[in-house]
Amino acid sequence: MMLTRSMARFTAGLAGAALLSAAFSAQARELSVSTVLSEAFPWGQAAEKWAELVEERSGGELTLRVYPNSQLVSGDQTREFSAMRSGLIDAAVGSTINWSPQVPELNLFSLPFFIPDEAAVDAVTGGDAGTMVFEAIESRGVIPLAWGENGFRQVSNSLGPISQPEDLDGLKIRVVGSPLFQDTFSALGADPTQMSWTDAQPALTTGAVDGQENPLSVFDVARIDQVGQEHLTLWNYMNDPLIFAVNQQVWQSLSEEQQAMLRETAEEAGAWEIAMTREQESERLAAIQERGVTVTELTDEQYQAFVDATQSVYEKWTPRIGEEVVNAAQAAINAR
Repeated sequence: MMLTRSMARFTAGLAGAALLSAAFSAQARELSVSTVLSEAFPWGQAAEKWAELVEERSGGELTLRVYPNSQLVSGDQTREFSAMRSGLIDAAVGSTINWSPQVPELNLFSLPFFIPDEAAVDAVTGGDAGTMVFEAIESRGVIPLAWGENGFRQVSNSLGPISQPEDLDGLKIRVVGSPLFQDTFSALGADPTQMSWTDAQPALTTGAVDGQENPLSVFDVARIDQVGQEHLTLWNYMNDPLIFAVNQQVWQSLSEEQQAMLRETAEEAGAWEIAMTREQESERLAAIQERGVTVTELTDEQYQAFVDATQSVYEKWTPRIGEEVVNAAQAAINAR
């Protein structure tokens, strides 16, 4: 009888351990995170940092698996927001540019020559305009958590220096799939050609396009100078903030503690990535110049010529973005 009871207790213990193990396994959860660029770039490093922090803080209860190079949307970076909204992607560290076709307010950051410097970026993202942008994202089924930064976008080409709008006349410039980019480069007299980043480098190599625009980090890491881009103009014509975000249904399925942890780690990863991106800017520029690239910096008068040449774009797109958002951003920039 004693033996039977002992065996019963032993069996019950095994069953309890199995149930505990099963419960732990059921609690452990992995979320997919999409990025356009890999961890060779600050953008990809931001996602990896987020995943690292989440694993540390959750003790493995919640993990993020990063899928770089737009893997989850077959290379089509402009589909990322729609895929996240529909639940095909759990989360993303995405670009305001790539998400702007679905969230018009995000075109705020792509208004040409509107946000002049880093202090202006911080004033916009940290102020009322930034709050309005986050509310616009959330109203479309995605929960924004924090800001990151891809940086100011500069223009390069294979034919010659660009220091005035006339220098862009007829140049075939690769742009992302945003109508605002088409309008901006058309206003400057260029021939904008829309294509994904996957297709851009081969097109630059063959000369199918003459130039492109990207932050210095992308120009440097991707070695765009090796595909004929020997002329680079620093014109800070727009900034490209990144946004850490999660699908709404996924967010609602998390506990309050998990939500708080996910937001805190996103904010920490974003602040870390923004600081890193800005600190590396001068080093990247020096490395690019050392590789023989001709770098043109605009005078105030030259910069103003580009502002004047794109005024029609500003007037056309402000109503589409929303007068209230644009005015809030302008006020923040003026007060910085």
